[in-house]
Amino acid sequence: MAKKFRSKKAVERTTNGVIYVILVVISVIWLIPFVFLVLQSLRGEPGATTNYFFPKQWTFDNYIRLFKNEGVSSSTGEVVSTGSYNFLNWYGRTLLISVCVTVIQTVIVLVTSYALSRLRFKMRKPLMNLMLILGMFPGFMSMTAMYFLLQLLGLTQNMSIVGLILVYVGSSCMGYYICKGFFDTIPKSLDEAARIDGASRHTVFFKIILPLSKPIIIYTILTAFMAPWGEYMFASLIANGDPSYWNVAVGLRDMIQREQLTAYSDSFQRFCAAAVVVSLPITILFFLLQRYYVEGVTGGSVKG
Repeated sequence: MAKKFRSKKAVERTTNGVIYVILVVISVIWLIPFVFLVLQSLRGEPGATTNYFFPKQWTFDNYIRLFKNEGVSSSTGEVVSTGSYNFLNWYGRTLLISVCVTVIQTVIVLVTSYALSRLRFKMRKPLMNLMLILGMFPGFMSMTAMYFLLQLLGLTQNMSIVGLILVYVGSSCMGYYICKGFFDTIPKSLDEAARIDGASRHTVFFKIILPLSKPIIIYTILTAFMAPWGEYMFASLIANGDPSYWNVAVGLRDMIQREQLTAYSDSFQRFCAAAVVVSLPITILFFLLQRYYVEGVTGGSVKG
């Protein structure tokens, strides 16, 4: 019996060792692009491509020129202004849009999910089915129609911030299903007990349900923030090609275009520096809140 137990433990240790090795290899492969991005952002040599991995000249000038809106001219080698290619403007616009969308969308998703989880009304199930069906269609199918509608309302270019916020939060309630699934796991007896004691729906939601729903609130905030932070297609369309109204995704995409690479010899390095700066908020948020994020996903998948 003891021999069989030792054999079982040995097989278990071997299996765990193989799993850990595979996970380490996957982690290294996953980290290589990010490490390469950071190294290229610190490279002092000009040009977009090199035949070596680690820089020969280390510098922070790429970050300095990025924030000063400067670049190294390919023809003269001098540091010159990049004109309307203003990274801080793109970053600020994207941050403002993302924060506004996060606040509005989180409120809409939470109240919609709570209503569909707790209230019972005649068109509840058909409404839920309709929102699920509509969510199966990609958003870019209506992109042209939305663009012309926003153009008629004067919400393009200089008013593109308002236009993008309206578009991003327009279908927020259709993302109810994970949040609703989490609310379904909270016993309804808590609501009933509070209602018997005279609490209103408003009090039950804010004083009882929300304090118990921190994981799903964090999950909703993170997903709401990420969508506009990296969105490219509609932000590019609504800006009408004017760099002053781009977000960071559109600006970074244009930074590595062929005409930019021929005009500035450090475009690729500045692009890598900008990508590192853009990725920092999301990376920090995920590291700090990953426990709540995972709890929100798993908790919301228990019931539909």
